[in-house]
Amino acid sequence: MTKTWPRRAVLALTAAPFAAPWIARAQPAPDWPTRPATMLIPFVAGGPSDITGRSIAQAMSTTIGQPVVVENRPGANGEVAGRAMARAAPDGYTMMTGSIGVFAINAALRPNLGYDPVKDFTPITLAVTTPNVLVVNPEKVPVRTLPELIAWLRANPGRASYSTSGVGSSDHLTSELFKQRIGADIAHIPYGGGAAAATDLIAGNVQLSFQNLGTVAGHISGGRLRAILQTGPTRSAVIPDVPTAAEAGLPDFVVTSWQAVMAPGAMAPALRDKVAGAVIAALKTPQVTERLGSIGLTVVANTPEEYSTFQQAEIARWRGVIAAANIRPE
Repeated sequence: MTKTWPRRAVLALTAAPFAAPWIARAQPAPDWPTRPATMLIPFVAGGPSDITGRSIAQAMSTTIGQPVVVENRPGANGEVAGRAMARAAPDGYTMMTGSIGVFAINAALRPNLGYDPVKDFTPITLAVTTPNVLVVNPEKVPVRTLPELIAWLRANPGRASYSTSGVGSSDHLTSELFKQRIGADIAHIPYGGGAAAATDLIAGNVQLSFQNLGTVAGHISGGRLRAILQTGPTRSAVIPDVPTAAEAGLPDFVVTSWQAVMAPGAMAPALRDKVAGAVIAALKTPQVTERLGSIGLTVVANTPEEYSTFQQAEIARWRGVIAAANIRPE
């Protein structure tokens, strides 16, 4: 005997597969936040990641009505904090502000990294960018322009060296990309941070360096270092007289050091959007924008999707540079 279904029941059943996605999209965002949150920083206090993360946390604490506690977890070039983030619950109460090294270069440089910055994390936003600046010791390298520097390097093969804040750092890979582009032989001298790299450059123990703008701006204005070019897409207001790489004669050489905010992986989209909205709003407050701008950091505050695309492109870019230069982790 054939069972006859009521017409309304049949319509409900046939519509169900098409209704499900709409129902999922219509789900309200979770009730967040209801308790304090934590902002992990993968480095010691005082650096760009710390300053950016603390600025975000302070502004967010006001706007979301819950404290955002900053927790510095330095170690292994960000891997200690990265592992902690990968294990954290994706509930919106753990975030991390980290650098290009933590979220891109580590993945390209270290095959046995203890976290995957794409699979294990949820993108929130690209917080800030800053250019690197090619600086020379004016007493050791008597040049003012890029063509003069290239001519000097070619006239002194094997005699020039450059300082960096460490193997695999943004300034190291920028220098290697520069070497590949101009075909120069320049020895790498790594240090334990940008300040030490700049100090030895000023002392004349090395001849040139690519350093974050915030690290060398004061030395440039004080005449201790001479800036040849900056690697941002446009000139920085902090050093407006210094040309971009393209203006100096090196096209398609845009490199920025950056800080981003991420959360643990597998975060629900509705919750991710709420967290991202709060972080982006914090970055766009005048106090935060002005504070970060005063040290050469430009606020980006883009969407999670835009940052995800940018991050994966950066990983691919630096993987190519690392392979071409045969760079190995320390």
